[in-house]
Amino acid sequence: MEPLDDAKFSGTKEVAEHLTIEAVKLQPWIDEFVSEAGKIKSIEQFKGGQSNPTYKITTDSKSLVLRRKPPGKLLPSAHAVDREYKVITALYQTDVPVPKTYGLCEDDDVAGTAFFVMDFLDGDLFWDPMIPSVTNKDRTEIYKNKNKTLAKLHSVDYKKIGLEDYGKPGNYVARQVSRWSKQYRASETDDIEAMNNLIEWLPKNIPDDDETSIVHGDYRLDNMILKDNQVMGILDWELSTLGHPIADFSYHCLSWRNQEAFWDQAKLKELGVPTEKEYMEMYSENTGKDLSKNWEFYMAFNMFKIAGILQGILGRVRDGTAASKHAEDRGKMVYPLSQAAWSIIEENFLK
Repeated sequence: MEPLDDAKFSGTKEVAEHLTIEAVKLQPWIDEFVSEAGKIKSIEQFKGGQSNPTYKITTDSKSLVLRRKPPGKLLPSAHAVDREYKVITALYQTDVPVPKTYGLCEDDDVAGTAFFVMDFLDGDLFWDPMIPSVTNKDRTEIYKNKNKTLAKLHSVDYKKIGLEDYGKPGNYVARQVSRWSKQYRASETDDIEAMNNLIEWLPKNIPDDDETSIVHGDYRLDNMILKDNQVMGILDWELSTLGHPIADFSYHCLSWRNQEAFWDQAKLKELGVPTEKEYMEMYSENTGKDLSKNWEFYMAFNMFKIAGILQGILGRVRDGTAASKHAEDRGKMVYPLSQAAWSIIEENFLK
């Protein structure tokens, strides 16, 4: 896989015509909910973020981020900006780094669709997990802090911060298999045998190791803002829920399986990037959890999940509602991901 170009996905661009927000309609809402902001000076669209269009709102006194549902035909349960708003707002009172939120608006007349507004975090956003623009020492620090930050999230007492109704406690993996199977079928564009096999095999072979925490659902380098090697804020909470922490952490570890840059252990050492095993040990130290027992199942499960997510993007390309011109390229990964997931199952469980 080619290294990702940070410039291609980072920063802002002119707002796509079908995603325009009128400043004159948004201004009264900003006046009411972010009274210190002043007048809106510009509205730009962030380049990344296929799923929910995301905007940088520059005002007289500050920069804000607005995240909205896309317009048009939507898949059921997708694009839940109200849930993103709820979890970010609740976590702001903990030591998990998230932006401050200002309000959720479900009146379509203001911006065309439901949206919420939060602070803009002025830090670094990296898309390439090898982070070529930093030193080896910085790279090691970033990996340690990414790991520590996810461990913090998984240690939050979700009941204490009012998120006991944020998802169903327990049975997360089974529910996720069902969710992504349905989304895959709803947006299916090709008949892929490996996906058919996974949709049949996974629900019958869920590990017996259930536990519940808040899970991010899409914890990756490009969903966090960094400053001085620390995680300044975790973004893109659309897939968060109450779920299984090991499922969430193993999803975060997929780079070691899916990206060629991670396959050469000597090279990783040279760059200051931990191996998959070292990174697992780091998380075990941070949380006290034993990861050895069902790790390969979770790796296959997560590849299946990403294939389901990417198929959803392909479905939106088909329906004309995808929010990024790179969406189609990413959708092409469905086939190799499902093949890799089914290979893990065959190697570890069917021999």
